[in-house]
Amino acid sequence: MMLQRPFSVAGLCLFFMLAVAGASSPTAAIAQTKQASGDAAGSYRLGPTDRIRLKVYGEADISGEYEIDSSGYASIPLAGRIRAAGLTTGQPEKSVAAALAKGIVRDPRVNIEIALYRPYYILGEVKKSGEYPYRIGMTILDAVASAGGFTYRANENKVFLRRAGGATEEVYPLDAPVRVFPGDNIRIPERYF
Repeated sequence: MMLQRPFSVAGLCLFFMLAVAGASSPTAAIAQTKQASGDAAGSYRLGPTDRIRLKVYGEADISGEYEIDSSGYASIPLAGRIRAAGLTTGQPEKSVAAALAKGIVRDPRVNIEIALYRPYYILGEVKKSGEYPYRIGMTILDAVASAGGFTYRANENKVFLRRAGGATEEVYPLDAPVRVFPGDNIRIPERYF
């Protein structure tokens, strides 16, 4: 009889790293661990300005890169507008295949992967605030480094983070290994003397 482990070894290591680094509570550490594990498992949800790479085997004219528009759809030749925002890459694959199978392509085999993630944004007390391309595995300190580092007025103890689609900012200690995700807004506050 094989025993099942509720967490992977990598997940447990990440849990302990977050706990030691000062996650606000054990529940928050578990939530961050699940989010990081889910991201690694391919459960990324597509959103506006993400670019997807579509491959329809045997159909070079349909295959290509397409951007998800502000309303959450990708316009695919011969398939039409396909809903993509809020879905994983496997879900629009089925929609594209179903649309193409309606007399256009016989037995379509469709694959969708992410070609380019939407950017993240950083503002406040960094040298070059603005929009930056997302890289998998980024932390807030990586994002600060991409923005040229801190200004002399920066509060280097805390950071405000608003997740993509979220309405409120959350405060994190700057030395915690908090992951950045596409579409996130990072704000580095000013310190008070």
